[in-house]
Amino acid sequence: MAKCWETRPCDEEMQADCPHPTVMHDRCPAACAFAYCVRPTRKVTSDPRLVFDETVDRSTAIRAECLHCEFFLTHAPRIDEKDAG
Repeated sequence: MAKCWETRPCDEEMQADCPHPTVMHDRCPAACAFAYCVRPTRKVTSDPRLVFDETVDRSTAIRAECLHCEFFLTHAPRIDEKDAG
């Protein structure tokens, strides 16, 4: 099952017209109203230990807002885990 940070909340038709995932291969910008996370696990953090944790593999996040989410920063894959496997 896909993790929340690996999915886009918009449908395929919307993605076809969006320049971020289809043309620029970029994250959904935090300002996108369609990419806003409504999951109960969503919690913005300012904890420096999480925000500056160098082991978090931020490349796995499809949405920019995940980069400051406590759930993502706590549960995301770690860079050292990928290197070991």
